[in-house]
Amino acid sequence: MELNVNEIILKAYGLTSKTTKLQKIGSGHINRTYLITNLLTCEKYILQNINTNVFNDPSAIANNIKHVAEYLKQNYPDYLFPASVETLQGKPMAQNANEYWRLMPFVENTVAFDTLSKPKQAYEAAKQFGKLNRLLDNFDSTKLKPTILGFHDLKLRYDQFISSLNQSTEELKHNAQKEIETALNHHSILAHYSAFENKAEFPNRVMHHDTKISNVLLAKDTFEGICVIDLDTLMPGKFISDLGDMMRTYLCAFSENETDLSKITIRIPYFTAMINGYLSEMGDILTSTEKEMILFSGKYIIYMQALRFLTDYLNGNVYYPITYDGQNLDRCKNQFKLLDELIKNEKELQDIIEENLVKKYI
Repeated sequence: MELNVNEIILKAYGLTSKTTKLQKIGSGHINRTYLITNLLTCEKYILQNINTNVFNDPSAIANNIKHVAEYLKQNYPDYLFPASVETLQGKPMAQNANEYWRLMPFVENTVAFDTLSKPKQAYEAAKQFGKLNRLLDNFDSTKLKPTILGFHDLKLRYDQFISSLNQSTEELKHNAQKEIETALNHHSILAHYSAFENKAEFPNRVMHHDTKISNVLLAKDTFEGICVIDLDTLMPGKFISDLGDMMRTYLCAFSENETDLSKITIRIPYFTAMINGYLSEMGDILTSTEKEMILFSGKYIIYMQALRFLTDYLNGNVYYPITYDGQNLDRCKNQFKLLDELIKNEKELQDIIEENLVKKYI
């Protein structure tokens, strides 16, 4: 970030480089994020650049957050929602040429983890995402615009996979023959979703869409959940987006980059904690149809991610960065193994869901 860009952006918020300290933070791969300290007042903020290659309509992000922030302030004024700080001109973002920047409050005495190490963390994170879903239950989701079109659209991802088959090389298709067959064999997941997609009992809600553990702030001392952050993908969607993404990222101790598939297993205590945390907020809100689809949400998101990795491999690795040839195929294998583990443990996992529903929410 060049000095002249710093000055222009900082000036929009009444700051200067001489009176502020900038420190790059965060492990995200999409936006550049800085901790900014006002040396005169000791106030701290988060300064973030919006990646317009991913989010080509920054105004949609700003407007979505503004609508939700206003609703929460009016109806739940005590809820901590880290919305953007306006510029001196009253704008939600500062702009310099084609770059968009936003300033957000820094939440003191909190920590964000890149990986889960205790079931309590899964509980607290799931509870926070569930709480946001609950508080926005009566919010009109049609007021929000998609910030990434088709982000969790499984039909779109499946169609892209089929398209990649038609244009890929014979070598790549040969290398991925087993994974291609697996992808085709799991088409029933898309068919099941399509049967429910437009039913009233499967409503659109305001979803976060990126519920990895690093997008929740926990108290530094007690590790209790404080609030949800990284609101770029706050937009309309089905409840399976948030809960399914939690299953995909919380249940295994290893990420999609792990190549030893014997390590890809389901951590039952983490599943129990996650379901308990989420249903403690959403158990009375979910419809009967949604409750029946709780475990399906994991299948949906994991299958979709496997398709995306496979599609990128067949297309020649044009989307996901790789560090070696075949990495996206390995990622695909990893996700299909996780899907298999979810299905293999389905009875035990479903029993855990039923126990939580009967115990507290029926």
